[in-house]
Amino acid sequence: MSSSKSSVLEGQSVSRLGWLAVALVAVTGVIHVYAGVVEGRIPVALAGVGFLAAIGLYLADYRRPLLYLVGVVYTAIQIPLWYVVKAGEFTTIGYVDKAVQVVLVVVLAYLYWQTRTATTDSPTASHAG
Repeated sequence: MSSSKSSVLEGQSVSRLGWLAVALVAVTGVIHVYAGVVEGRIPVALAGVGFLAAIGLYLADYRRPLLYLVGVVYTAIQIPLWYVVKAGEFTTIGYVDKAVQVVLVVVLAYLYWQTRTATTDSPTASHAG
């Protein structure tokens, strides 16, 4: 049975780059939950839960430009925090997570820029003065 309605949760409104962002968020979210549980660090696990909750909001098409912007800040802050908290006790999984997060910040920043550009270029966004 085919429907003409677009289902956001089926991914019809998510671009390829959006799906890349979802995958990166899932990876860093799972790593944070795992590391938080293994290391007994509740704030780390909660950060992972925050990442995973963002996926649900994104797939529900809830204020995506805001999610991009918050995601950039939320993720970028975690990189120096990790460096300070780990202070020389870095692990391979930590390096993988930070590499994923650097790529995620770039992807989210681009997606935010792309939505801002699309909004600025749309006919309804420009007003004759």
